[in-house]
Amino acid sequence: MRSKFIGDRRFYREAMAVAVPIMIQNFITNFVSLLDNLMVGRIGTAQMSGVAIVNQVLFVVNLCIFGAVSGAGIFTAQYAGSGDHEGVRATFRFKLLIILGIALAGIGALLGFGEDLIRLWLQGEGSPEEAERFLRYGREYLSVMLWGIVPFAVSNVYCSTLRENGETVVPMVSGVIAVLVNLALNYVLIFGHLGAPAMGVRGAALATVISRYVELFLAAGWTHLHPGRMPFSKGLYATLRVPPALTREIVRKGLPLLANETLWAAGMAVLNQCYSVRSLDVVSAINIESTVWNALSVAYMATGNAVGILMGQKLGRGMDQDRVMDEFRKLTAFSVGLNILTALILAAIAPLFPRLYATTDAVRALAADFILVQAVIMPLYAFTNCCYFALRSGGKTVITFLFDSVFVWGVNVPLAYILSRFTRVPVVPMFAIVQATEAVKCLVGYRFIKKRAWMHTIIV
Repeated sequence: MRSKFIGDRRFYREAMAVAVPIMIQNFITNFVSLLDNLMVGRIGTAQMSGVAIVNQVLFVVNLCIFGAVSGAGIFTAQYAGSGDHEGVRATFRFKLLIILGIALAGIGALLGFGEDLIRLWLQGEGSPEEAERFLRYGREYLSVMLWGIVPFAVSNVYCSTLRENGETVVPMVSGVIAVLVNLALNYVLIFGHLGAPAMGVRGAALATVISRYVELFLAAGWTHLHPGRMPFSKGLYATLRVPPALTREIVRKGLPLLANETLWAAGMAVLNQCYSVRSLDVVSAINIESTVWNALSVAYMATGNAVGILMGQKLGRGMDQDRVMDEFRKLTAFSVGLNILTALILAAIAPLFPRLYATTDAVRALAADFILVQAVIMPLYAFTNCCYFALRSGGKTVITFLFDSVFVWGVNVPLAYILSRFTRVPVVPMFAIVQATEAVKCLVGYRFIKKRAWMHTIIV
């Protein structure tokens, strides 16, 4: 049993070399986002809620970008594993072209329909005056955040390609520096320190936009200054042409992944909108819960990414299926165990963390209950996340589409909609019922993995 689920030192060194830098970067990024959220939360509930609603809308655009990058990234990891630098260049160019199109489309949609989208979260019980304040602060925040979408997208292209080539430290360092810049500028611009004007939510948005340009400058600069370590950077922009055959393959394999990430993010936004029907307090409480959740979910997200990168590289090298399955099983066991410990921490701080916000006792109590529910479900998320990335590493993107976003829209969203519109179930039990469906997803994921149909090389 021990040899089946626990690896040797070499195994963990290889896994942690990939996972730890991602974990550190994501933790620092999310921790600074937590501090950012706390700073806005210290201004007032309306400001915090307006920002939270806009971030849920932007989350859909960001996940769409991530999905486009990830679709081509399946090929990048396998090309990197086989030492094909021209293949890596081609996938980089594809990523760049597709994400620029998505970023510009997202900006256009938010300029045209941003206010209407924000209003969808303002239908719960509460005063019309309070809802209008939420809307006003949301508009202010969005008007500045739009300027950060393009640098965020291009930075994702560089950082993902570096990780898929085994370079995880540089994205980590550039991300850490960017979030520290964000934190420092938040302190100055939100509250008006060091002679700067107190800009409130506009200051929070401006700090985020500047930090995204910093991250792009650092990641892209390092890549082009180190062609010896990153050979794909040589002649990277000599052309933007992508071989038609590769384009067709990336679209065929990557389109389901792009659709998956977009629909999954949209599904999460719809779920939160369903919860918000109960009251405006829910908007604020979900924001508090998601902030601490993001900070502590880095362990399962990083180990899931490690599964995707390592399995992709091993499949690209033609490793035996039994060895690939053995390493997947051990990585998954490690991820679940690590996240049981994380869940205990999350449960311990559930009643304490909401007290840091300048909001009402009702919002704090709701937030604490939401956090406890997420703590119970966290080990299940760890398992399904590893299944998702393993399926993706072998190019089974249609299956990941069914496994992830189709499940959200086919199970979670209808369940939340029915409970919110046609029953009087209180919001916390409603939230718990919807989250508990992750157990079903675990069974589905296990069945897909056990069949081994995902284990094949997709590059030529």
